[in-house]
Amino acid sequence: MRFLIAGLGSIGRRHLRNLLALGQRDIVLYRTFRSTLPDDELAGFPVVTQLEDGLAMHPDAVIVANPTALHTQVAIPAARAGCALLLEKPVAHTLKAARELLHVVRETGVRVLVGFQFRFHPTLRQVKTWLEEGVLGRPLFARAHWGEYLPDWHPWEDYRRSYAARADLGGGVIRTLSHPLDYLHFLLGPGRVAWAYADHVSDLELQGVEDLGEIGLRFASGAVGSVHVDYFQRPPAHWLEIVGSQGTVRWDYPTGRAVLLSVQGEAREASLPPGWERNHMFLEEMRHFLDVVAGRAEPMCTLEEGVTNMEWVETALRLAGFEPSVPASQEAGRRAG
Repeated sequence: MRFLIAGLGSIGRRHLRNLLALGQRDIVLYRTFRSTLPDDELAGFPVVTQLEDGLAMHPDAVIVANPTALHTQVAIPAARAGCALLLEKPVAHTLKAARELLHVVRETGVRVLVGFQFRFHPTLRQVKTWLEEGVLGRPLFARAHWGEYLPDWHPWEDYRRSYAARADLGGGVIRTLSHPLDYLHFLLGPGRVAWAYADHVSDLELQGVEDLGEIGLRFASGAVGSVHVDYFQRPPAHWLEIVGSQGTVRWDYPTGRAVLLSVQGEAREASLPPGWERNHMFLEEMRHFLDVVAGRAEPMCTLEEGVTNMEWVETALRLAGFEPSVPASQEAGRRAG
């Protein structure tokens, strides 16, 4: 299989390394030579500087890892060229752009996996199994919390120039940390955003985006949920709690432990496999994507689910009084590769 990678920031390079680890060598890089990372690991791979030149090489799949506001500028032409897509989240900078991509994908029939890697986290998947087994009874309430200091994410670059800090690149904490919205959908099923609050409350130098989000959810099952995300918590915290009619489960990302306590006094615990590290989520995601491209598996996270996530994100931002981000210029996005 031949792969074209668009965007050679940290996530694009992670996907490159994981492709190599899985034995894939036919890889083309779509570059603009404005990346803030060293080029050493990119040496030896064919490079194109125009998307059409990359698509003319007939890749089987395109990995879309450039800034959010530029996703559809790559994904739509790639879908029209018949390429499968591994599309980083969020799928687009606006719901309108996401729906345009969905229309093209349905028209062409190409296969799309959205990069919500927490669906591949082993103990979070165990939580899903417990829910499906009914051990918690009927889910009643869920709370997800993720706070992490933005300048610590990529120490090699000025956070103020990153997509996460800028409206024109599709940033903001609700978009960038939209994973809890996705895994609550994954665990608890369909729902909607009932209320939201967002603000810029820290001293971080951001450009037109929020650094705090509080989102209330209502699920079709009757369960209620809430999500907190922020760019400023130190030390970082990331956890999930689900309360059911027959018990409670708590998942903690830093330790990887999931603990279930039932009203009957039963306790269950799930821990990470020995030697597990964060990249294993991405490696499993890439292994799954190879199966998707080959037609051996259906996407674990479909484009439809990615668009649902965008609907929740945009509803939250609208209710909180934040306008949708404006598209970035081509020049603004060139630091991705």
